[in-house]
Amino acid sequence: MLGIKRLGLLAALVLVGLAPAAAVQAAAQPSTQDSQYLQAVHQSNLFEIKAGELAREKGQNQEVKRLGEMFKTDHTQLDQSVQQTASQLGVQLPGEPTADQRQILDRLKNARGEEFDRQWVTAQLAAHLQAIQATQTEISQGQEQSVIQLAQTALPVLQAHYDELVNLAQQLGIPVPQASATGTPSPSGTTTPAPGGTESPGGTESPGTTETPAPGTS
Repeated sequence: MLGIKRLGLLAALVLVGLAPAAAVQAAAQPSTQDSQYLQAVHQSNLFEIKAGELAREKGQNQEVKRLGEMFKTDHTQLDQSVQQTASQLGVQLPGEPTADQRQILDRLKNARGEEFDRQWVTAQLAAHLQAIQATQTEISQGQEQSVIQLAQTALPVLQAHYDELVNLAQQLGIPVPQASATGTPSPSGTTTPAPGGTESPGGTESPGTTETPAPGTS
């Protein structure tokens, strides 16, 4: 009997010793970088899906229509992975694009013909360049492997989109923004906000705003 009691006591001590470690593991949360990237890229995908639909419906240039359809398909697929990863990590995702992104969509809805095409390409150049920069940041600074892998999968897709946009912009005579270490200079020479938002069509900031909200906010 004494032996059985002693074994029971040892087992209890082992369980008590393991409990704190298990609690710490259960309480582990993704880093701020990982969470904000998931939120920002989700909002970017929502924006791209809606913008792609507008391009397909309103684009005058056939390349604008084609890219719009491709962007909608690709970003829908990317967002499925984003939602799955966020669900696994307990990260709550926004339900709509950022306020600046919604303003851009509203402007595109009101544009027509060639002006729509130019505004759409300009907005897409800025949005994809910022998404590429945010994705590169996640790859280099992220801590959660599943989020880093998601970013590594997204990067070549975003780069391919951007390359297509650059070719189309050159055909249409639209200025192409260039990346920098401190931000994304717009065609007008100003600096666009940090990744997580998009520049207004035409290369200028939205009226009454000075910067895009941080990733995951609107």
